[in-house]
Amino acid sequence: MGVSTRYVLNQGPVLGALGRAAVAAVKSRKKTASGPTQVPGRELRERIPPRPADMVTDYIRNVGGDPSAYRGQLPAHMFPQWVFPLQARGLEDVSYPLQKVLNGGCRIEFNAPLPVGEALNVSCRLEDIDDDGKRAIIHQRAVTGTAQRADAVVTHVYAFVPLAKKKDEKPTPGSKKKAPPPRIPEDAREIAFWNIPVSAGLDFAKLTGDFNPIHWIAPAARAAGFKNVILHGFATLARAIEGMNRALFAGDPSRLATIDVRFTRPLVLPAKVGLYVRGDEVYVGSAKGGPANLVGTFTTR
Repeated sequence: MGVSTRYVLNQGPVLGALGRAAVAAVKSRKKTASGPTQVPGRELRERIPPRPADMVTDYIRNVGGDPSAYRGQLPAHMFPQWVFPLQARGLEDVSYPLQKVLNGGCRIEFNAPLPVGEALNVSCRLEDIDDDGKRAIIHQRAVTGTAQRADAVVTHVYAFVPLAKKKDEKPTPGSKKKAPPPRIPEDAREIAFWNIPVSAGLDFAKLTGDFNPIHWIAPAARAAGFKNVILHGFATLARAIEGMNRALFAGDPSRLATIDVRFTRPLVLPAKVGLYVRGDEVYVGSAKGGPANLVGTFTTR
């Protein structure tokens, strides 16, 4: 059964942020990629009301988790649902082609629980931009706090922006070749395997508000260069975390201290992919030795 469309009513701030981001992307086409006016950027703050308990429960189920394991707590990997509006505002100062932005990866630091029934204090700041002329990596840091802990969850999100090459630009002798995509090690251990339907992108959008059309409208995804709709990077990450909770931590989400991942290959839907670990490394992909869609590391308590 798919996710109820009634949750779209809870996504007003995210949908508004997407609209502003689309306008900013149009304006950015007329700008020169010169970076932000200030790095670090301005710190944005907002106090948000408690997240609807039924939406949180359905979100946990949607990404493969057990709602009873959270005991009235928010899963920290749901953070895009309340952080994205501030992140979008933070990019208003950036003069890059925002219509080309891709989710490059993120880091989550799990410092304290987030109660479902409490308001959250959220702050977000543009931390840095790494621009080598061929691509720009935009780093934003967000903090979600509660009355008990100001830095309950700290997230770092890295957006990747490909930059246009000059028409007469040619490779120089000795220049580095593009690195091959990472692969899942042959000695990694498979701890979960998923059959992800084509509807997964739309379901995740209903629960988080991220209605980027490449995740649920096939023609839009193909126009963007993909074979079909692709799963949100954060949906892949959430499934990975819940798979780890079940297989490695006996269903206890508090065992995970940090996770740091890169989204290395679009996950085209429908998909059959596994979750693999090797020591403190985590991977998502179709098979051992095959290309990885997600690679990362994690620490535990």
